[in-house]
Amino acid sequence: MEHLLEIIYLISSITFVIGLKMIGNPNTARNGNLIAAVGMVMAIAATLIFHEGEVAPIIYILIFGAIAVGTIAGWMTAKKVQMTQMPELVSLFNGMGGACAALIGLIEFHHNVGDPVAISTIVAGMVIGSVSFSGSMIAFMKLNGTMRKAIRLPKYNILNTIIMIGIVAFGVYIVMSGTHDETMVYLLFAVALAYGVLFVIPIGGADMPVVISLLNSFTGLAAAFGGFLYGNMVMLTGGILVGSAGTILTFAMCNAMNRPLKNVIFGAFGEGAAAGSGTQIEGSIKEVGPMDVAIMMNYASRVIVVPGYGLAVAQAQHVIHELEELLEGRGVSVKYAVHPVAGRMPGHMNVLLAESNVEYDKLVEMDDINPEFPTTDVVFVVGANDVVNPAAHNDPSSPIYGMPILDVENAKQVVVNKRSMKPGYAGIENELFFHDNTSMLFGDAKAAITKLVAEIKTL
Repeated sequence: MEHLLEIIYLISSITFVIGLKMIGNPNTARNGNLIAAVGMVMAIAATLIFHEGEVAPIIYILIFGAIAVGTIAGWMTAKKVQMTQMPELVSLFNGMGGACAALIGLIEFHHNVGDPVAISTIVAGMVIGSVSFSGSMIAFMKLNGTMRKAIRLPKYNILNTIIMIGIVAFGVYIVMSGTHDETMVYLLFAVALAYGVLFVIPIGGADMPVVISLLNSFTGLAAAFGGFLYGNMVMLTGGILVGSAGTILTFAMCNAMNRPLKNVIFGAFGEGAAAGSGTQIEGSIKEVGPMDVAIMMNYASRVIVVPGYGLAVAQAQHVIHELEELLEGRGVSVKYAVHPVAGRMPGHMNVLLAESNVEYDKLVEMDDINPEFPTTDVVFVVGANDVVNPAAHNDPSSPIYGMPILDVENAKQVVVNKRSMKPGYAGIENELFFHDNTSMLFGDAKAAITKLVAEIKTL
């Protein structure tokens, strides 16, 4: 039976690897997710069936009850959530994973007193899981608008660093002293929770994509410690995969936002958003209507659409696909330029557009699409702001200076659809809006694009 359990764990681990690989491509992501889910079900079922030793019936009742509650709650939440709310849902689920890892540490501590290796694993998993849980809850509140502004305590980066060092020292003391006092562990748990809150509250909402990735890697690492503690290979493999994937994504997001990772860890992350608004922009904007934009696009050869969070809020992904099909039917080449941090989390725009059956080949990454802008007739920016702001190149005083952006200003004509002139998440004006080749199409994205489609059909 033991060998059969290990074989099932091996198969489950393989499904995780295959599923993760398939999730990297929108065309296979759905099947990849299902394959990984089947592997997880296999691992859980095998653990329950082939568990060694006698287990009281009440334990099975509690286990299956918890699985039923979690399944129903997760299913209903995922079915009802809007695509615009997906980032906060990810933060919520990630936080629950961190909480599970922390609770494992609290429960298992008194079972392993006297074993330095086990206690080290327990303390590490509990601390990391606690930080991930409380930090994810703050990220959740920032993403859903409950906590709109970053909160910066005096000398908060120094305070956070001192607390982090204190947590490490306290954890080492618990391991080295071999204490039996569970009060010490609960105190460490409380301090770790507090650090998770202090770690995230100074961070601006624009920087949440990196925070989500980082906290996701924390949860994976905490789960891996749990797998090491129990000698459970499938739990260890899953945790390592989540942790490593989250870490790689964190570095990718840092590069996309020109943010060094050390600033994330030591609490200075997101500070730039409050540092100032850069140089005052002078000039005027040019407002156009749907008919003006329809004429531009109808007689264009190449159109590039830049989707942003405003498109997601307006639920305009289906009508933008209709616009794409209409233009292509008239011989216009249409592509989508997707910035790595467009939306509120990595891949947000890709998933949103895939939902409306946009072909994956039309979604072009920043580095590949930037050389094409000079030969593009019309760029249509829908709800994006900071990721197309030329101040990232031109204004050293701007908080986004140095951030890689989509070079839409190099196109022949740029049309920006926004509800108003309100700044983006970075809190600064966008100098693109004042360029001679830029026109503003104000209004809700779905309504504006619907009118645009109707106007093109009349031409």
